[in-house]
This record gives sequence, C-alpha cells and structure tokens, in this order.
Amino acid sequence: MRVHRQLHGRGALFDTDPAGLAPRLVGLRPHQHRATAWEHPQEFPFVVLTGARGLGKSALLGELRDAYKGHTPVALIDCEAAEFAAPPAGRDTDAWSPVSQALLVIAEQLAEPVTGAGRITFPRLMSGLVAVAAGGWRDADSERIRREVERILLLNESGSWIAGFAGRWAGRVAANVAAAATGTGPLLQSAIEATLESISDSFVHRRQQRAATWWRDYPNASRNARRGLMLLSGHFRAGGTSREHAERHLVRALLADLTDAYTGVLPRMRRLGRPLVLVDNAHRAPGPGLTDPVLRDRSEGIADQVVFITALRGTGRPALRNAVRHTLPEVARRTDWTPDPASPSSRALLVSLPPLTADDTLHIVDEHQVPPRLPHAVHRLTGGNPLGIVLLAEAAAQHGTTSLGELLTADVRLHEDRDSRPTYVELLDRLVPTDRLEELTVLAAAHDHESATALAEALLPDDFGPADVRALQTRLVQEGLPEVPGRFVGDPFVRTLLLLRLHHRSADHGRWREAHETLIRRYDPTDRYHLHHQLALGAAEPAVAHLRDTFTTLDTRGWLRTLRFIASAPYFHAHDAEGHDFDARDDQRAAVALGHTDAAQQVPGSLDERGAVLHLRIRRLLHAVWQLTDPLALPDAKVCDRLRFELEQLSNLRPAGNALLWRASRDWPEDALAGRPLRVPDGDEDDDGEGEA
Repeated sequence: MRVHRQLHGRGALFDTDPAGLAPRLVGLRPHQHRATAWEHPQEFPFVVLTGARGLGKSALLGELRDAYKGHTPVALIDCEAAEFAAPPAGRDTDAWSPVSQALLVIAEQLAEPVTGAGRITFPRLMSGLVAVAAGGWRDADSERIRREVERILLLNESGSWIAGFAGRWAGRVAANVAAAATGTGPLLQSAIEATLESISDSFVHRRQQRAATWWRDYPNASRNARRGLMLLSGHFRAGGTSREHAERHLVRALLADLTDAYTGVLPRMRRLGRPLVLVDNAHRAPGPGLTDPVLRDRSEGIADQVVFITALRGTGRPALRNAVRHTLPEVARRTDWTPDPASPSSRALLVSLPPLTADDTLHIVDEHQVPPRLPHAVHRLTGGNPLGIVLLAEAAAQHGTTSLGELLTADVRLHEDRDSRPTYVELLDRLVPTDRLEELTVLAAAHDHESATALAEALLPDDFGPADVRALQTRLVQEGLPEVPGRFVGDPFVRTLLLLRLHHRSADHGRWREAHETLIRRYDPTDRYHLHHQLALGAAEPAVAHLRDTFTTLDTRGWLRTLRFIASAPYFHAHDAEGHDFDARDDQRAAVALGHTDAAQQVPGSLDERGAVLHLRIRRLLHAVWQLTDPLALPDAKVCDRLRFELEQLSNLRPAGNALLWRASRDWPEDALAGRPLRVPDGDEDDDGEGEA
C-alpha cells in the first residue's frame, strides 16, 4: 500500500507495507493512527536529506508534516524563512538568535494536541527562553515585554479542561513578569524568579513543577535553578562560543520536555508515535545550531525520543564528515546504520535523493494529458530533476506544445496572486543562487577557471575577479552540482537554462555573441573549444574542415571525442550561412544531416573528389550529432539512421580505427534515442559525453 501523494520516486520514505524509512523511525503509518514496528527501538539516526536544488527536499518535508500532523507531535521550520533572519522590531540582538527563535517555533507546533493525547508542555524550555529574552529588556516598554513573555509562557499551557483559565493564567503571569522586569529591583533576576514561581505556584501537574528545578544542573549553577538561568542568560548575551553553550542547553531543554511527555505508563499508551521535528534548509542558521547539539548529546549518552529529519543543500557539512551515507533507495527497507561511539557526526544518516526515473517523469507529465513524446523529452532535458519536470509539465498544460524551447520561454503562471513569467526564469530562481545569477549566466559558457576568468574580465564588473570565480565554482560544488571537466557549470540542465538566459539577455542576442566571441579569441583556431564556440554562433565550416583534416591523423577515440564535444555547442535559434539568426523558427540541422543541402554546398576547391566526399560526409555527421544531442530538441529517428550510416562509411575509410567507428555507429544512435550521453567506445564509461577536457 502506498499512501504518499504526488511524490513519485520517493516511496522509500513513505511506504507503509513494507514500511519506509519514516514509519520505521516514527513508529506510525503515514496519515494513520496505526503503529508500526520501530527499526531502532533505542538509539536511532538523525536523518539528513541531501542533494542539489530542485530535487524535492522541501516537498518531502512538507508531505511528512501533512502525513503525521494530528497523529503525533510534529513541527516543520524552514531555516531560510524571514523569522530566523533577524530579531523582531525592538528586540535586542543580545537576547535573540535564530536558534532561540527556532526552538520557540518548534515547541509551539509540537504542543498542538494529537489524536488520543493532549498538548505537550515545555516548562524547561519556557524558563530558559524567558531568561534569554529578559537579557534584552533593559530599555523595553512593559507592553512589549508582556507580549514576548506571554507567547513564551503559552508553551506551558496544558490544554486541559481548564484551558481557558490557562490562557488567562499566562496573561496574568506575563503581566507579573513585566512588572518585575520594569520595577526597581534587579531586572533579570526578578523576571526569572517570577517565571519559576509561575510554574511552582500554578495549577500544572507535579511533573511540570519538578521541571522548575531542571536548570539547577546547568554548569556552575551550584544546584540552584535561579542561578542556572542567570548563567544561561549571561552566556547567551556574551555571544560566540558562550552563546553556543547556552543554545546547546536550550536544545537539551526542549528534548527533556519531550522526553518527560513520553515518560510513564499512561503517556506511552496514549502517544503511539515518536515526536517528529522537520528542518528545511538546515545548512543555514539556525540549522547547525539545532543539529550539532543533538548529535553531540546523543554521542555522550544523553538520549531523547525525537525523530529529526532535516534537509540541506549539497552533500553535507564538514561537521557531518563521519555520518553514515546512503541513497534513498538503499534505506527503503532498512538503514544499515550503526554509529561510531567516538564520533558525534556518525549519529547522522545522510540520505541523498536521486533524480527521478523516466517512468516517474512519465507519470508526472502524463497527469497533464500532454503529447506522447513530451515526457521523454522532459526527462532527457531535466535529467530527472523533480522541479524541472513539474514546472515543464505545468507549462505544457497551460500552452499545449511539444517544443521544449517554446515551453521554457513561454510564460507560466504558478500562483493566482503573482504575474506569469517565462518558465526558465521560474526554474533559475529556484535552481541557482539568485545573488549570483548574473555572474552564472555569463560564466555558464566557460569551461574552466581560466576561461571563466576571461569571461568575467570581459563581461562582468571589475570587482568580480579570479578569486570570485573560484569562490563561485566552489559554491556550486558545495550546493550539490556535479563537477564535470570542461564545464564551469557541471549540471547539464542548469547550464542549459543559464545559456538560454544568456541568449535572451538582449533582443539582438548581443550578450550571447560577446560571450562566445570572447572565448573564440582565447583559443587557437584548431582548438576544439574555439570550434565549439564558433558552432554556437552558427559557423559550422571551421569545425567541418578541422574534423576532415584530422580524420586520418588523430587517434580515433580522440577524434570521436572531439566531434562529440564540438557538436555539444548550444543551439537556441536556427542560423543562416553567416551565423545570424533566422527570423523564422527554422532548424536546418536535420536537413543538413540528411544530405538535403549537399547540392547547394560549396566544397573547398582545394579538395579532390575523394576529399570532397569526406568533407560532405563529416558535415552531415557533425550536424547529425549536433541535432541528436541537443537537450531542447527531440532526437530525429531519420537522423539517427543517417548517423549510423555515416559512421559505418567512415569505418571503411579508417582501417586502424574501424572497430571504434563501427562500435560508435551502433552505440550513438541507441544512446541518442534513449536520451543518454553518447559513449565513446572502450574505456569511456565514466565520461558523461560533454565536458571532457
């Protein structure tokens, strides 16, 4: 049985029979109040979903929240949300941090009642957060203090039959704390004492009254809870490692309150599933401030009952270097996770999200009743990127076209309250760092640091130099984009979108031409990079001449790789003989590949009859590979047949390379139709077919 919705290819996380990763950790079936066996009854992993942008990490966390909301305590925060970027207006930065705010928001969500069990209270965390907030009340008005305290105190509202009274109690205590904080005595101490008294003197359960003494175990508190909270506040205000120390104890307070809620016979009978905390974009603050204390405490034997599933961009932080690593399919039935007692980060289980399969793409795109060949084209272009698949499917539903180029440039409306924008713009906003979109648009045409630096010098502001180029390339790798030799931007889908944006930066495509002309000048005329960029501007004859002249002199494998690389030149509009754009959408590559233009083609006069035949054959071959490997064009079956024929004929002309050319004549058409990179035979399995230097 599968209960997840709209999450094709992610059943390893949600499946119920047999149980996926989430049910095995939480102990509940998604969307049900039915228990399932725990895979790790005692110690369990801290799950971190990893991957580049667009792989669906946020969607998975959102579905997890929906699947368990109302059944077990669950909280979801996004570390990139504005509420964690800066303190509220008037709040002192010495008394606020992303971590303290995150703990408040998480506790508020976890406190919500679930089926068969009431609200969870957080007396330990409440006391700590009041002590932290009180450190910034030096010049605050009483009304602001009352608002801040009342929100924190509501974490201790039980939601019992006296819930109405509890709300009034929180308001009354907030007023008492505000009065104490604005009185004549020591401000912080007065606020802390009023808070602790509110717990001890209130109507709440004796378990929560005992929680008032929890802070006496704070380091150097001398078994005095008030002193412990005073020290906590001071450490928090001090910043740096002192604040990290205080935040670690605030995280511990949250987990202690949750553990308390699951202690005893009756709570365990009523609460079937472990509490679930979901943290999106955990690479940003407050993510590390939540993750690291939990891992450290677990490694020191301080157990908790909370299932953490977080998501971060990239392949993992340095602090997680010793984490156990698996792909999502590998944890579908069991995690194979065993921590190293000596390494806190081994308590984490990093789960990488793979791209979606062609079948997944078919199911997603077909939901919109699109033309039959479009799902294959979408999968070929996106490489299984879920965001790309979903947005292209939506664009197809709105425009009903089979051309990927038209879908990418067509306006798509994703929200009723927002204007429509070109699909490629919507995709780039979510797939690349927006603060470096302009730079990446230019540098997408580059192949390495040196060519990127040349482009930056020619086309980017003076303050973007070689060091910035390196920093940007490093950032792309850290965010999970692959490193591919010969490509500054390694991900083919992202690079295609960036080059499309470069092409449309000006109405006459001037920026596009400037970028390629800059790189043409950088390389020797016989260099394949030079020829690649000439072809991107529509000039095919230099490439044809080079491939013709080196056919019998260059190593056959190297010749095939050169052909393949030159023909990977981007193509967005048809070009005339001078390399200028046609006004009409007229792609001539298939016509050239099929020999329809041979009669009008002027062969160089220096060639004899045999040389002229070879020239035309290689011209057809180049255009065939160019058309068949274009990510925005569906492979033409007739062109595939012609590609096979041309390579067969070339194999007859090169006895020394006969076997390689013959093998390519079989592999390349098959690869093209399947949407795979073209393989150069023998020993080239690790090459992606695009970026080899």
